[in-house]
Amino acid sequence: MKIILEIGKGILEQGFIYGIMALGVYISYQVLNFPDLAVDGTFPLGAAITAVLTLKQVNPYLACLLSFFAGALAGFITGLLHVKLGIKDLLAGILTMTALWSVNLTIAKTSLLSTYGSRTIFTSGPILLLPRVLAPWRTLILSFLLALFMKFLLDWYLTTRSGLLLRAVGDNPQLATSLAKDPGQGKILGLTISNGFVALAGAVLCQQQKFFDVNMGTGIIVMGLASVIIGLTIGKNLPVGKHTTMVLLGSILYKAALSMAINLGFHPNYLKLIMAILFTGALVGNDVLGRKEGGGKGYEPATIKKY
Repeated sequence: MKIILEIGKGILEQGFIYGIMALGVYISYQVLNFPDLAVDGTFPLGAAITAVLTLKQVNPYLACLLSFFAGALAGFITGLLHVKLGIKDLLAGILTMTALWSVNLTIAKTSLLSTYGSRTIFTSGPILLLPRVLAPWRTLILSFLLALFMKFLLDWYLTTRSGLLLRAVGDNPQLATSLAKDPGQGKILGLTISNGFVALAGAVLCQQQKFFDVNMGTGIIVMGLASVIIGLTIGKNLPVGKHTTMVLLGSILYKAALSMAINLGFHPNYLKLIMAILFTGALVGNDVLGRKEGGGKGYEPATIKKY
């Protein structure tokens, strides 16, 4: 029973942390309809910056904030490549992702960096105000609160004028143009916010696992997309305001499926293969449900009407 409890706690901890990343992917794929592959680079970017800063005894919360802005800058660059230089969306993301590989190695000065012994958001600050009896649950509680805060922050933003423009750009760029707004600026803003979320998730995961690995971003886009699709498939008929909640749930379910596969005896070398199979299953299942409801493919960008 204790082992099951520990496994469940680990699934929830990482599910909430990766859920922050999935919220970022939700912005680019579901709201903007932009296939942003740069997230495979911005996730370890946040981790690299956090690892270096926490080893230098910088406040871990400040490290998370700086990681967010660094990821936002990377997303801004992706947007500039696409909008200002006319590079196709997929290629723009690939270019940024490729460049960030070198950037991450330059920041960390190594491909693997341990932060063991340094302060983290889980071992210092407000979380220590919790009663000692809850000490084993501090990581889970803080991960949940962070994911919840970012979810509500995104929900609020999407109701603002800027957020409405963002949704208009993803749904109908011509509508944005008719409103005398530049769709290109909307894409740049959306990618900036999206990659900020992703880098923040990388920063939090680095502090939870206490190490940075240059390869930790590999497959992040698959994980993020699968979380979004699983969550939106489950919550297909819910109001869009609840979609961010379902994305977080999708992240937890995805991590649970991976954990189950590993605990059933699958070798860790097959982890990426399992990720691809789960993603394929989510895509196929979503499309089948969409066709049964008479709506064609179920995974489509959100429309303004839904909001």
